[in-house]
Amino acid sequence: MKAIARILFTAFAVFSMSQAAFAQNDPVDMVMTGCSSEIEQYCSQVTLGDGRLLACFFAHEDKLSGQCQYALYQASAQLEAAVNALIYLATECEQDIVTHCAAVEAGEGRILECLHAAGDAVSEACTTAMNDVVKVK
Repeated sequence: MKAIARILFTAFAVFSMSQAAFAQNDPVDMVMTGCSSEIEQYCSQVTLGDGRLLACFFAHEDKLSGQCQYALYQASAQLEAAVNALIYLATECEQDIVTHCAAVEAGEGRILECLHAAGDAVSEACTTAMNDVVKVK
């Protein structure tokens, strides 16, 4: 179980290093902009973090504008796509991470750097997954 958690965490760290991950429309910005009137009207006293703003939206779901509902839907769709990409990357690169980067501390792109440093030793499947998911700086 720890190995799977490390792989998913590592995949998230790798994915978060992507320039294109949310470059076009950051889901947080999308919701903050699309739901600005709802935030002001219903949720202005909510301390951000730990899903409290989403809980406030849920509590007032019958009052959300179409614009806010759409922003929440779009952000959700982007996050779902990101999770699917992470699962794909973690699945395809699991053995390469274990083999080539087991001693590397996850975070700040170190696993990605390790996989790139391993070069041709990285499996074709992992290389393909990285090319599919991660746009390297």
